[in-house]
Amino acid sequence: MIDAAHCSACRAEEETMDDVTLRSDTVLSDVHLHTPSKRHLMVRLNAVGQPVFLSHFRLLLDKNHLKSEKEKDCQRENMGCQDKYEERLNAEDSADDQDTPNKSALKEITDLLDEDGDLEVVRKPPLPEAETEYCSRNKVCPIILTKGGDVLEEEEQGDMNTSIIKIEHTMATPLEDVGKQVWRGAFLLADYILSSPDLFKDHVVLELGGGTGIVSIIVAKAAKTVYCTDIGEDLLDMCERNVALNKHHTGPAGSTIHVRVLDWLEDEFCTDPDNAYCWSEKEIAELHNLTTVIVAADVFYDDYLTAAFFKTLRQITHNLKNPCTVYLSIEKRLNFTLRHMDVACEAYCHFRKALNELVDVTDGKRRYTAEPVQLTFPQHIVYERVEQLELWKITADLASERSEPLGD
Repeated sequence: MIDAAHCSACRAEEETMDDVTLRSDTVLSDVHLHTPSKRHLMVRLNAVGQPVFLSHFRLLLDKNHLKSEKEKDCQRENMGCQDKYEERLNAEDSADDQDTPNKSALKEITDLLDEDGDLEVVRKPPLPEAETEYCSRNKVCPIILTKGGDVLEEEEQGDMNTSIIKIEHTMATPLEDVGKQVWRGAFLLADYILSSPDLFKDHVVLELGGGTGIVSIIVAKAAKTVYCTDIGEDLLDMCERNVALNKHHTGPAGSTIHVRVLDWLEDEFCTDPDNAYCWSEKEIAELHNLTTVIVAADVFYDDYLTAAFFKTLRQITHNLKNPCTVYLSIEKRLNFTLRHMDVACEAYCHFRKALNELVDVTDGKRRYTAEPVQLTFPQHIVYERVEQLELWKITADLASERSEPLGD
C-alpha cells in the first residue's frame, strides 16, 4: 500500500515543479572580458563562496595614451611578417605567369594539395610567443593560482611602478553584489582624475559607493585624504585589500585612504566599535570640516538606491563647512521593458529626475548647479569608452539664489 502522506508529498512536489519560473539575477561587467594582454588570476574564495580574481590594469600615462611602445613594436612585427608573406606570394604568382596557361593552372592546383591529395591552406606564420606577449588580440582567459601569492610577485618583478593597478574583484554576481566588480563608469571617472590631477591635489575626497576602491586609489595619487565608503563587510574587506595592494600609488604622494562603512539608508554615520569599518568622531569632524570633493562611479542602477544616494548627498553637503564639487559617472543601460514595450533607460531617466530635483532645492543653505563634462580628455586605461557613458559635475555652494532646472 502506498503511503497517503507520500502521495500528498509527491503531488505537492509536482505542483511546485509546475510553478517553477526561470530567473536570472546574475550580472557581469564586460570590463573583465575586454582587458587586452592581461590575465584574471583566481586567488581565493570570499566569505560567501564567490571566486575572487586579481587583475592588473595598466595606466597609460605617456604621451601615446592609446598604445604602449611594446604594443607598437608588436604591430610593426605583424606588418613586417605580413609584407614578407605577400612578397612570397607575389613572387610565386610571377613565376606561374611565365608558364603556359595549362601548366600554370595545373601547378596552382598541385601546390594546394598535400601528399595525400587533401587541400592544404597556406596560412600566415605565427609570431614567436615573446613577440605576441603584448599584442592586444591575445585571448583573455581566467586561470586559477595553484601556488601562493609569490606567483604574482614573480611576474611583476621590475614592473612594480605607478603604471600598474592591481584590483581584486569578482566576475559575475547577483545585483546586490555588483560593487565587487569593476565597471566602465569607474574607468571613465579615473580617466578624468588622471587628466585633471590639479582639481584633486591636496584635497580631502569622499567616495560614495566605492566598490573595489579603484577610483579612490586613483584619486589618492593627488588627494591628501580619501574616504572610500560602501556597505557589506566582505566588500569592504576586498576594498581594504586593494588599497594595500596599491600602496606604490598612494605612498609617494603621502596620501591616506580610509575604508569606511556608509549606508545610504541610514541617517547617521556608523560609530559602533564592533564594526571594523566604523567612523571615529575625529574622522566625522574632518569629513565635515575639510571635504571639498565627492565622487561616485556608476552607482545609479536601481531607482530606490538612486533616491537614497541623493538623500545622502544632500545630508552630507549640508553639513560641510566648505563649498564642494561632486563628480558622478554613469552609463546609460538600454533594456526592453514590458511597461513601455520598447527599449528604455529607466535607471538613467530616474537619475536625471533626481538630479533635477537636487538643482531645484531652495532650502536657503546650499545652491546646487549641475552640468555634463565633455568627454574630450584622454583615455589612460584600456577600455571601451562607449557613447552611453556620461560624467556630471555638481557644484554645492553656499546658497543665495536658485539655479535653473537641467534640460532634457
